[in-house]
Amino acid sequence: MSVFSSFTDAELLTKLQQGDVGAFTEIHSRYYAVLYRHARQRLGDSDEVQDVLQELFSYLWDNRETIHFTVGLSAYLYTAVRNKVINVYRRNKLKYNYFDSLQSFIDNGTPAADHNIRLKQLTEIIEAEVEKLPPQMRLIFEMSRNQHLSHQQIANELDISVLTVRKQVQNSLKILRVKLGTYLFSFFL
Repeated sequence: MSVFSSFTDAELLTKLQQGDVGAFTEIHSRYYAVLYRHARQRLGDSDEVQDVLQELFSYLWDNRETIHFTVGLSAYLYTAVRNKVINVYRRNKLKYNYFDSLQSFIDNGTPAADHNIRLKQLTEIIEAEVEKLPPQMRLIFEMSRNQHLSHQQIANELDISVLTVRKQVQNSLKILRVKLGTYLFSFFL
């Protein structure tokens, strides 16, 4: 039986903060089993539970001099385990999202996440370049492409000729083709 087994949690914390290995060993042996059961109920995988507890006790020892306990030792340890379990859930969710994306790539031949990101970036670049067009040309282009109006409808609404509308759309497409050429090339790589 250890000398420290009769110590209270507060006394163990004081000794721990002074660097006493015996106090740390007593905290470990006093709380490991109950924390293991607590984490095992939530995680189910004994390897993950052991990793969580290893991280917790390593952190406790490494930061013993700087940790300020505002709650009791048991409350601190339970909260720390809960937070580490939540982190495991988050990591697993990211891992499963990655596996889903990988499976999508295997099934479809294209990485879904990468494709979506590139598509979003390309859309933002196109919108930025459209904003740089001269005002009248931009208005006609947006009416044609965003509002899906025919050249005749645009001409009627703006009180200009259909040929002017057609020429403005052609010119805007030429400008965008030149400015976006390199972006479009890299998009399809």
